[in-house]
Amino acid sequence: MAGDTPFRKRRLRRTKSSEAHQGGTGPAEGESPTAEHQAALPASPGSTPDDERGRPASLEVARAADPPPGPEQDGPARSGRLHKLKRGVRRSRESAAAAVGMVADRIIDTAPRVPVRDLATLRRQFPGLGPEELADKLVAGACNATATVGAGIGAAAMMPVPPAMLAELAAEITGVAAVEMKLVAELHEVYGQRPPGNLGQRSTAYLTSWTEERGIDVSRPTTLNAALGGQMKRELRQQIMKRTVRDLPNLIPFMIGAAVGAMMNRRDTRKLADRVRSDLRRQQIPWDRLPELPPLEQPAKPAKELPDGLDDPGR
Repeated sequence: MAGDTPFRKRRLRRTKSSEAHQGGTGPAEGESPTAEHQAALPASPGSTPDDERGRPASLEVARAADPPPGPEQDGPARSGRLHKLKRGVRRSRESAAAAVGMVADRIIDTAPRVPVRDLATLRRQFPGLGPEELADKLVAGACNATATVGAGIGAAAMMPVPPAMLAELAAEITGVAAVEMKLVAELHEVYGQRPPGNLGQRSTAYLTSWTEERGIDVSRPTTLNAALGGQMKRELRQQIMKRTVRDLPNLIPFMIGAAVGAMMNRRDTRKLADRVRSDLRRQQIPWDRLPELPPLEQPAKPAKELPDGLDDPGR
């Protein structure tokens, strides 16, 4: 029939096609294709023979020209900022420690200059009162005095200036400490627990009692020796730091700090008195069994940190 392909030719073409599919014209098994054979292979559409060689080369050049940021690049700047931050924290810590140490030295210097009334003087000023009633009077007077100190510092902080704020806090802590040390010493007199020794030794014992917020047990030598030991300064600094943080609201302006300072100082003084009285009651000696004690020595220069009229019985 016209237009039909002869049978032989179709068979021949089929045979050649199968041979080409089986790889009859390709390289022998185990041999690599020759350069001519590789050149004869058709290239993939949209690509050139140099694509695979040019692409890695261009990536390597790009990486070398623009390396990614890492610790090697920003390490010096980061370490510099960290060093400045650490140095600032260290300086702040050193300044705070120096300020606390200054207040501690001031309180230690104030302690021997706090005038203390002995039991005979107290009984003359408050006639007809027993130990508990007399102690209540002393606590009420001390609470009023510390409230006055707190209100005065709060009023002075109406327009707070950063350099003056630290001085105001130091003045308040020192004034409150002087009032409360006087209270602690006179409570020991009321409960018949006067520490032995001279003015300096007793003032150190009272200062330790104020620092630790407890009464001194004079019947136990170990307790008294601990009160006069070298760890007192460390505990005193801790107490001052606690008082400083607690007194920060007193610096609120517009007379709010005055009200807050008066309230907080009154509360803290009463809390201290309750703790000291609780300890002193355990070893209290009745007045009729107390031996005759000499009058207490009075400092030549009383502390100026005490508010006026503190020894007034009608306060």
